[in-house]
Amino acid sequence: MSRVKLERFALNARRPDIVEPGKDAYGNTAGKWHETFFGNASPITLEMGCGKGEYTVGLAQRYPGRNFLGLDIKGDRIWRGSTRAEALGLRNVGFVRTRAEALLDHFAPGELDEVWITFPDPRPRDRDIKRRLTSPRFLSLYQQVLRPGGLVHLKTDDGPLYEYSLETVQSRPGATVLAHTADLYATPELLPHAEDIQTHYERRFRQAGIPIKYLQFQLS
Repeated sequence: MSRVKLERFALNARRPDIVEPGKDAYGNTAGKWHETFFGNASPITLEMGCGKGEYTVGLAQRYPGRNFLGLDIKGDRIWRGSTRAEALGLRNVGFVRTRAEALLDHFAPGELDEVWITFPDPRPRDRDIKRRLTSPRFLSLYQQVLRPGGLVHLKTDDGPLYEYSLETVQSRPGATVLAHTADLYATPELLPHAEDIQTHYERRFRQAGIPIKYLQFQLS
């Protein structure tokens, strides 16, 4: 492991906005995020696979009356998001270093108001379908941690993943598709902050002329 990564991991270990293995809060915050982490009762939004935290931090900056968490397994990526949040003086944002499958270890039923899935790995091989973040397996996890009426958002450049996700949600009992488009920037009214908050990959895809797909739905 490089010296730079070791230095960043050491910083992560001291930062109160990062919940990760080895810290008391890791695995012990479910049901207590409002009380012990944010210190308020504002709605909580979680970004799955947040990477460098661009979207999580962007949302926190735009919506100061809400709380935001980014979840990712890579500590180096989380360090970047935490560093930017610190530079901006944001207190309504945090990060959880864990695997996506461990969602129920960290959140209580109904604790979240929204889930964002931004440009996930499309997992194109059939044997990897269950690892897609919009597979029935993960939809069941989201349904448990979201409050009744909570929202799930997907943004992706990948056409097959978008179609798979739309069909999976439409065929799920009790799920409701609220909005969907195969070209978000041709229908910007679907997402008010679309132009203002974009990930690094999103900007690259747009520059390459690849349409951004968007799906919004409820699971209750």
